Amino acid sequence: MRVHPGHAALERVHPRYAALAGILALSAVLNTHRLAQNGYANTFYSAGVKSMLRSWHNFLFVAFDPGGLVTIDKPPLGVWAQAASAKLFGFSPLSLLLPEAIISTIAVAVLYRVLARRLGAAAGLAGALALAVFPSFVAVSRDNGVDPLLILLMILACGAALNAIEDGRWRWLLSCAVLVGLAFNTKTLAAYLIVPGIALAYLLCAPGSWLRRAGMLLVAGVVMGIGSFSWIAVVELTPASQRPFIGSSTDNTELGLTFSYNGLGRVEGEVGGPGQVPVGEGALVRAAPHHASVSPRAARQRATRVPVRRPLPLVLPNGRLRNPISFGGATGPLRLFESRLADQGAWMLPFALVGLLAFGLLILACARTGAGERTRRDPRLATLIVLGGWLLVEVAILSFSKGIVHPYYISAVAPGAAAMIGAGAVAFARFAQRRDWRVLLLPCAVTATVAAQLAILSYQHYMHGFAPVLIGGAAIALCAMAVRRLVAPAMALLLGLLLVAPTAYASTTWLAHVQGTFPAAGPHQATGSGRFGVNEKATQVDRNLIRYVSAHKPGTRWAVLADAAPTAAPLMLLGLPAGAIAGYSGTDPALDGPGLARLVARGEARYVVLGGAYASRGGNLATKAVLRSCPQVPAAAWHGPTPAAYELVLFDCAGRERALSSRAYVR
Repeated sequence: MRVHPGHAALERVHPRYAALAGILALSAVLNTHRLAQNGYANTFYSAGVKSMLRSWHNFLFVAFDPGGLVTIDKPPLGVWAQAASAKLFGFSPLSLLLPEAIISTIAVAVLYRVLARRLGAAAGLAGALALAVFPSFVAVSRDNGVDPLLILLMILACGAALNAIEDGRWRWLLSCAVLVGLAFNTKTLAAYLIVPGIALAYLLCAPGSWLRRAGMLLVAGVVMGIGSFSWIAVVELTPASQRPFIGSSTDNTELGLTFSYNGLGRVEGEVGGPGQVPVGEGALVRAAPHHASVSPRAARQRATRVPVRRPLPLVLPNGRLRNPISFGGATGPLRLFESRLADQGAWMLPFALVGLLAFGLLILACARTGAGERTRRDPRLATLIVLGGWLLVEVAILSFSKGIVHPYYISAVAPGAAAMIGAGAVAFARFAQRRDWRVLLLPCAVTATVAAQLAILSYQHYMHGFAPVLIGGAAIALCAMAVRRLVAPAMALLLGLLLVAPTAYASTTWLAHVQGTFPAAGPHQATGSGRFGVNEKATQVDRNLIRYVSAHKPGTRWAVLADAAPTAAPLMLLGLPAGAIAGYSGTDPALDGPGLARLVARGEARYVVLGGAYASRGGNLATKAVLRSCPQVPAAAWHGPTPAAYELVLFDCAGRERALSSRAYVR
């Protein structure tokens, strides 16, 4: 019987590629199913992309607002990718979200390639699957943050480094340096966490003399530095008067932002981090009575009166947290396993860490039977140092950093953990086939992993009834590995069983729209507030504000200036040219009273709206000047229903230039 050519082609497809296709399909589904429900997700970045599409100046400096007052607090590459997609396909939620979903699926494929080439297809498939279903990785893949691109570039850099170590050619080493530089321009110093492992692996494992290896590394370091700081140099060499204020910095420099707020501050502690969230009176305002305007003096008096409010419940009736988990718990070696962070990435972390040890012991065992030079040049050793080093550095930094550590940062652990899960599975299987005593590490890894998963499931009240299946299935798989011919299928069964719970947990991201600022997996995590990042009532208030301001001679550059970016972003996404006079958190010294007075005098600004998400942080000199110098617009004129405390309060600064310029409000 003649076989149809198409059928013959299918029969020639190697099972490993069919398995890889299935993993990539699973990754794509996890990342894209019901993606449109997330709306604009992280409205800070979404509004910034919309502003960047208005001019090349805004694009170059990653301005948050259309008038170019302040920048986004990250380097440009991640938001440039979103801007390119929005330019090509039109500005919409999906044009901003799909790039991250696609990038994450590509990262899964790249990790498979990196592992399979050196450790075999089985390790590559195991690692790719573990990355695809890593809950925090899936959560950030469904948001429009910069982490997916960062992770992809770091995996590519590790792959290029391993190629350079294997053949000693300049092109791969320099490619690695360029890729690290690109990753730096995605999320600054977070990109450098792979550098220690790469440098150590190259020094130990690359061909050539010590002097040659060190010299090549030095040149690559220079290239990496040039690539990393080229955009920063452009910003720093531009006079401050000709570019936006550097958002979230205190000194209006990208270097300060990079090494302080986005750098060492995350490790040593910083304002805005745990226990250091500022509270002040500068933007604590209450709306004017519904029937009358309020003078600046009366506004100042009301600004210092903090109303008594009933405490809000931590959990909503639907079982979700009212507010997202902003920070990890207390620092320490078990931080990644505590309740705030464990469900985002600790499901397979014990297996990965013990797997790293087992893989190292396997290489050491092979080294005892081979020549020293042959062992040094073993691709497995370089893979262990590069990818295992990445895992250990990430775990150490996230465990002991005292500053801002958001739960979604755990996504950076995913590639190293996934790689060591694949490598560990290969090592455990090899030990089992050889009846090597080191196979005893496998029950330790499985026991710790099962215990971690049961603890997470119990705390999250999720997948009731799975515990007997997990315990019984793991015991059966371990027993089956005692039979040599069953080692491979038993290991596949064991890994598959251990990945069931994290896969199901990752799929909970489909249940509700993402919390754009703090994306997290889990059925009880706080969700987003709607398409524009605020609930329906707040959206209606924003629409009312837009109608009023648009009809009453707004500024030519900004129709309204808000105190903080989360307040301005929904207005911008709804079509109003707005801005934030105090950056993202409402405390940046981006503008003082005289600076605002100059904008008002030129007709570029008129209305200022205070209140909202970060109103309690105290504002900056410009917000204080507004409170004391500009009259409130009566709530009845624009708001709609009687506003509650801390809701948006509108001020009209037309004609108040002299009061705004008071010496009390000068930097």
